Order: sequence, then structure tokens, then C-alpha cells
Amino acid sequence: MNKKWEPNKGDRVIRHPREEELQTVRISSTERRSHSKIFGSPLMLMYIFLGLIIIGTILLLMPFSTVSGDFTPFIDALFTATSASTVTGLTTLNTATHWSTTGQAIILTLIFIGGLGIMTVTGFLLILLGHRVSLSQQILIKDSFQINQLGGLAKITLLMVGFAVLIQTIGFFVLLVRLANIYPFGQAIWQSLFHSVSAFNNAGFVIFPNSESLSYFKSDYLVLLIIGTLIFVGSIGYWTILDIGTKMSFSKLHLNTKLVIITTIILIFIGTLFFLISENNNPRTIKDLPLIQQIYISLFESISGRTSGFSTVHFGETKQHTNFFFTALMFIGGSAASVAGGIKVNTLAIIAISVISTIRCKSYASAFGREISKSQIRLSISIGVLALSFAFITSIILSITENQQSFINVWFETVSALGTVGLTTGLSEQSTSLGKLLLAILMFVGRIAPMTLALIVTQNLQKPLYKLAEEELILG
Repeated sequence: MNKKWEPNKGDRVIRHPREEELQTVRISSTERRSHSKIFGSPLMLMYIFLGLIIIGTILLLMPFSTVSGDFTPFIDALFTATSASTVTGLTTLNTATHWSTTGQAIILTLIFIGGLGIMTVTGFLLILLGHRVSLSQQILIKDSFQINQLGGLAKITLLMVGFAVLIQTIGFFVLLVRLANIYPFGQAIWQSLFHSVSAFNNAGFVIFPNSESLSYFKSDYLVLLIIGTLIFVGSIGYWTILDIGTKMSFSKLHLNTKLVIITTIILIFIGTLFFLISENNNPRTIKDLPLIQQIYISLFESISGRTSGFSTVHFGETKQHTNFFFTALMFIGGSAASVAGGIKVNTLAIIAISVISTIRCKSYASAFGREISKSQIRLSISIGVLALSFAFITSIILSITENQQSFINVWFETVSALGTVGLTTGLSEQSTSLGKLLLAILMFVGRIAPMTLALIVTQNLQKPLYKLAEEELILG
């Protein structure tokens, strides 16, 4: 009787299939192209902005975009499209008289998309079209939104779009109430819509038929209040407003919100005081105005001059030291994750805290009981130094191409373009074609470079596996 073999306890059995049982398994698959690397790259910001500018340039070139029905020179169309897409506000052509209603509508669309933010628009479109957002895409959107969570990006994106539309809609109706008393109702509707979008997005484009910028409304406190409020709300960012609205207590606010609020208030106060003192004896600006109006205009210029191109005075007529001081404000800009440009008040606050900590001989930088990471300090200093270096180099080049202009005017226009502010001494309109191209490049770099650099560093930050030996250097 044959007994079936069974392994003993503890035996390890390895079974090999018979050769006749082995068969080739064939699996068919279709090649799938993945765009996650492209979409998930911080450079996508640059690609999409370039695409937006190219489309805008082509549309603004066309005869239907102009009042005269003629083609717009290429460099002027490119400049305007870049300025609108980057929400800068510098112009080479009069927006009110050169562009038709269609052309103004194209500019308005570019402002809305550019101000809303490429990542916000991209995320919104993905959600709207029903596309699944990959992990790399979520990380990129998260970093660009300046948030710490991955979950609920669809809800966050929709809330940001809804918030932007809501504020601009409110601004539209409030402006309409005032402007309906100045212009025919149909014209007042278009003026209110355009300037509400332009103000909230800190673009500075103006289409008032009887005014260069806001000079016509320098005594109209209501118009200045509405536009100034829209500028302020747009420049401090959605997350700051959300944090304030939900916490309702300064002690409970996020550290970022505290720094944004305090730094912004300090900059507005210093800017107001400096403009008032500097220009109160200038007959070409505010000397002949009542004191209350001088203060009101100084406050408006301090709010707008840091982030937006709206102005009640012409900065070609202000004093040189006023212009030089305002280059510092424009260089700083608004809050991170807002529509404003510049190196951002967050960056300035971190650098200032780091310097103060060094002076006080502290081995770490902290504020409100929270330590600021060394990586953020290094990134902030890098952004500041790189931006300043780029502005300095390009201003030298621009002073060569525009050799008929004073260096202070060149420096002012350079910083205004790089900070995507839009204040001007008149240099943009008078520039050569090469000068206009350089300013357009500055606007583009100023809009995408700080965020792109931050995203690249954030996504590729590597902790060292070892530490090198330290060596002391001679300082001071």
C-alpha cells in the first residue's frame, strides 16, 4: 500500500512546476501619456502665463480691439497684454481712447484671470471639467495657495473663486451708485465693472474718459474710498481675510496673518506720513488742497502706491525723494497668496525678524511665541536679494536704452514693473521699443518669479545626510 508523502513538521517545501505546465503569459497594454510632470512642475506657472500673454497679444493686435479700426503695433499689444495679465497697469497707450470696448473687455478678462491666479484658475477648470487632480498637482496647488493641507482643494478653490467674484460684484454695485450720478447709466455700468475688477486685482488700468488715472476724483472721497478698499482687500489676500473672519481674536490668528496685518499697517502709516510731509509744499500735487484732503490723498497713495497703479497725482510731478521712497514700497508689495506683486510683506517681516534676532544675539528668529524656520529665513533673504539684484541690473540696461531719462525715473519705472505695481513717471509711454520689451520682461518676471522660486525650493528641499565642518569667516 502506497502512502502519500507528507512533509514533516518544520520542513520547507519548494515546488517547481513541470516544464509542460509553463506557458508564456502575454499582457497587452496601451501606452498612456502622463502630463503630471508637466502640470506638477512649478515651471507650469511660466508656461501658462506665457500662453495667456500670447493669446492676449494676438487679440489686442486685431483692428476690432481699437477705436480707429487699425492694427496696434506689436510691441504695444505685447506690452499691454503683459501688463494686464500680470495685473501691473503700466501702459504705452491710453486705455480709454485707444482701445475699443472689445479691446477693453479683452484687457478686463486678462486682468481677471491674471489677478485670480493661474493656479486658482487651473484648479477651478480641472474641477469644472471633472478631471481628477493627481497628488503632484495637489501639492503644487497647495504650495501656491500657501496652505498646509492637501484635502478639500476643490472646496478651497471654489471658495477662492467665489470670494473674488463676490468682492468684485459688491465693488461694482457700490461704484455704480456713485458713477451713475456722473456718467450716463450705460457708461456708468461699464465704468463700474471695469474699475471694480481693476481695483480688486490691483491692476491700475483706468478708462475714465475725463481723467488721467484718478486725478479727476481727487476730491471725491467716496470713489477713492471704494477703490482704496478694493485695493486693500485684494492686496492682503484671501487667507488673511478668512483667518480674521473665522478667528475674530488677534491672539488666535495664524502667525502669518499677524505678520501681514502688523507689517501692512506700519507700511501704510509710514507711507501716508512720508507722502504728506514730502508733498505738502509741492504746488503740482497737494500743496493748494485743504489739509483733510491732503491727508486723504496721502493715505490713498500709500495704500495704492505699494501694490496698485491707481493714483490721484502724476508721479512725474512729485519730488524725487518721494519717488525714491515709493520705490521701496513698490519693491515690498502686498501679501503672499494675494493679487499683489513685490517680494511680499511676509518676506519683509521674516527678514526684519531675522535681523532683529541677530542684533539681540538670539540663535533663532521668533515672533509671537513661534519660531520661524531657518529654511524660510534663507528663502526670504534669497527672494529679496535676487529681486534687488535683478532690478539693479535691468535698471542699468534700461538707463542705456532710455538715455534721455533721469536715472531716478528709470529706477522708479523698473521697480514699478518688477513689483507689478503700475505707477509711472511717464517713461513707459516715451520708451523705445527695446525699453518697452525690457519693461514687459520685468513685469512677467515680477509676477511669476517669487512664487516659482518658492515652489521650486519647497518641492525640492533636501535634508543633508551629513554635516560639513564649520569654518569662521571675517565679518564687519
